[in-house]
Amino acid sequence: MRRFALFLCALCLALPALAERKQSFGDLDVHYSAFNSSFLQPEIASATGLTRGKNQGVLNIAVLKAGRASTATVSGAVTDLLGKARPLSFKQVTEGGAIYYLAQFPFDQQEVLRFNVKVQVGDGATNSLDFSQEFFPDP
Repeated sequence: MRRFALFLCALCLALPALAERKQSFGDLDVHYSAFNSSFLQPEIASATGLTRGKNQGVLNIAVLKAGRASTATVSGAVTDLLGKARPLSFKQVTEGGAIYYLAQFPFDQQEVLRFNVKVQVGDGATNSLDFSQEFFPDP
């Protein structure tokens, strides 16, 4: 799992298309990235229960409260341009001081997907994060 945390950090730093994306809600920072599952090494995918595939994407959410990793309730949906929405099922991954929430989703072809994610820490307000990203199936 330590390799997984290091991989996700390296992925966010190494790939320009996956530059750090963050939205702040007061002292709450939500970092997010979405990418093709084929970017994952097979052993990392296996360790986290993710499926690698040319038409499979992964959404990674990390929540920081006052600069420290925080547990949260994370839910959401991904919608294609035709309006077909699919719920996202997040699983929590904890490694050392890092906490990540991962969800996997399919995509059929080169397409722009819209993500709507809701994040709640404790009994605090539910914050909504919306973004779009284009995906390309691997050959």
